[in-house]
Amino acid sequence: MTVPLAGLGWTSCNIATAGWTPIVSTIEGTSGNFGKGFAQKSAYYLCYALVKNSMNPSEEVIYDVTILPEKSPLPSGYSYIKEFLDPKVSISKKKRLCVKLIPLGAAETAVTDIVLSSKSKVVPHYMRIGEMSGFALWCKKEHVLKPKPLPRPRNFSLEMKQLSLESKNADLPAENPTAPSVPKGQAALKRHESIYESSNVYGISAMDGVPFTLHPRFENSTTRGSNAYLFFKNFHIKSLADIDKEYDYGFVAEKTAVARLPPSIS
Repeated sequence: MTVPLAGLGWTSCNIATAGWTPIVSTIEGTSGNFGKGFAQKSAYYLCYALVKNSMNPSEEVIYDVTILPEKSPLPSGYSYIKEFLDPKVSISKKKRLCVKLIPLGAAETAVTDIVLSSKSKVVPHYMRIGEMSGFALWCKKEHVLKPKPLPRPRNFSLEMKQLSLESKNADLPAENPTAPSVPKGQAALKRHESIYESSNVYGISAMDGVPFTLHPRFENSTTRGSNAYLFFKNFHIKSLADIDKEYDYGFVAEKTAVARLPPSIS
């Protein structure tokens, strides 16, 4: 992946400064000194810096480069490039080099290279920025690879952790290393039997913890409060013999009908 540029600046030295790379020559091989045409004893060079972390979406990259004439207002979102020169060196203000920086996560394209050439030179696959101090400035824009968002860590609440059916000390070593080893069959059997203990979740009834409440149909103003259970005093619990006696039916009519002879045909 081509690394985008993170900034442009002016330097009075053709030796690389920390984090910055000077453009010391044009593509034709001539000197890239911008001060040669202004009768200056000291030189100054255009330099660039690459992004430090190409997978950081908040890292700023150069989205556009432009040259402004003197006294032209600075466009919105643009800024003058950095100047770190010797105190005795000055840069001509007749033309100013400006850049627009945007976060890498919001950039579809970005400037990946800056080159210098003579005014009559044409550089293929590069976009001409303009002319400055006898040089033609060119930039190359390319699509940038979007950094992949990192997955957010999952935070499990205490209630979710307590839903685990495994023992809390299952992964811990035994406290007594001298204890006799238990055969695998017995260990598996005990673990299987522990499922049906009352302390396990499988031994809990569905009605555990559900309070007893009388249905509103059986409540009235006289049965509420401390006399609520007086309503059940009129209930009579019948035995099986009482039920058989109450609902005893001899089928006399049916038996008589069956015993009745059909009428004879004369």
